[in-house]
Amino acid sequence: MAEKLMKFSEAVKRFDPVIGLETHVELCTNTKLFCPAHIEFGGEPNTQLTPVSLGLPGSLPVINETAVDFAIKLGLALHCEIAEWSQFARKNYFYPDMPRDYQISQYDKPTNGNGYLDVELDDGSIFRVPIERAHIEDDAGKNTHVGGADGRIEGADHSLVDYNRAGVPLIEIVTKPIEGAGERAAEIAGAYMRTLRDIVRALGISHARMEQGNMRADVNVSLRNKPTDPLGTRSETKNVNSFRGIEKTIVYEIRRQAALLSDGGEVLQETRHWDEASQTTAGGRLKTDADDYRYFPDPDLVMLHITKEHIDRIAKDMPEMPRERRNRLQGEWKFSDLEMRDVINADALDLIEDTVKAGATASGAKKWWLGELSREANAKGVSLEELPITPADVAEVEKLIASGKLNDKLAKKTVSGVLAGEGTPDEVVKKHGYEVVQDTGALEAAVDKALADNPDIVEKLKSGNMKPMGAIIGAVMRATKGQADAKAVSGLVMKKLH
Repeated sequence: MAEKLMKFSEAVKRFDPVIGLETHVELCTNTKLFCPAHIEFGGEPNTQLTPVSLGLPGSLPVINETAVDFAIKLGLALHCEIAEWSQFARKNYFYPDMPRDYQISQYDKPTNGNGYLDVELDDGSIFRVPIERAHIEDDAGKNTHVGGADGRIEGADHSLVDYNRAGVPLIEIVTKPIEGAGERAAEIAGAYMRTLRDIVRALGISHARMEQGNMRADVNVSLRNKPTDPLGTRSETKNVNSFRGIEKTIVYEIRRQAALLSDGGEVLQETRHWDEASQTTAGGRLKTDADDYRYFPDPDLVMLHITKEHIDRIAKDMPEMPRERRNRLQGEWKFSDLEMRDVINADALDLIEDTVKAGATASGAKKWWLGELSREANAKGVSLEELPITPADVAEVEKLIASGKLNDKLAKKTVSGVLAGEGTPDEVVKKHGYEVVQDTGALEAAVDKALADNPDIVEKLKSGNMKPMGAIIGAVMRATKGQADAKAVSGLVMKKLH
């Protein structure tokens, strides 16, 4: 039965939404957090294991130093206070993908706490998101439900468990309640997640590919009558792994909770799940509080000691942060604020930078990634980086245009061939013979015929009226199957007329 929803505009007018995000970022270390098991996405199930990651009796965890350094880098980027002493705790819960029946996490003594992240919104304004903590923990395994709809447990015949992911190092970034967002709550959440993704990639600590689960978020939403009231009861939508999904989850939950409260109902403190197919959230289990996890210090791990000198050494090697990088590239590329915002909103900054490094102009790279390729990605429902074309391919197309071998029409055909898997741009051009006509004799013959077939246009051109020139160029293009250069045709026409 479909849940009752209130119009979003009415919901944010009647209630004050408060959101919170718990973002899990898988670290790209070579081995797991507490054992030397190798990490590889998509590996054969249950092959990346050790006694520690399986929680076998007598096995003891040893902390991965690289993971700790990655956590310190992120703490610095998020303006956190980095604790000199932090502690690992056992978080007890009983799921089939948790082989130890507890997760090793951090509770009351996290490595990073009390930070913030400034995010830029679509109109250029800045919103500060407060960070409660960014703590280290290990991941659970993965359940696969077989026989049900869309891989859900409902209606499944059986479930399979892959423990390869069990023990993979994570950092969980938990925001404080994000207040004052109002009708822009979803936009702020999306901007925060994109900025966080850009930061962890810039730091080199995570691949942050949401479609692979290396970055996912639990989305908390609650409503209250006015900003001075206590926080309302929140729902927590688990493991949302796309920016649009996070934004849509927030909008849906605001509408659902507003309708429920307006009818005198009560919002349950529960976990929910985002269903991409129906664009709705669905109820899961009642949400437990921290006490129900029975946290206690892990007796197998000593407290983690991080010295100021160690933090200072890491701070000296911090890379350029995304905002500074954007400002630098905008200056180098001579893009306006609006153009740069379009690039960021299209998630095309890395792709354009790599295309420029491969030899294209910034304007040419932007034209392709925000034009033809963006339309292709939208039509297929994928991200730009998921398209089967590389920045080097786009740069090669631009070079072929600059050399005069391709015109715009042939370039688009070439790109379509690359997207269809026909090879590199050069291979596609050779396969289909897409090159601009270089035979001056053939081009001149096509121009002569076009002029002979259109005497009225010739008279207008001779009198100085250049508007009908497009008709002559179009006729030549048809005669050469689009393989003439428009500028060359125009020059040849003027030469013949004068």
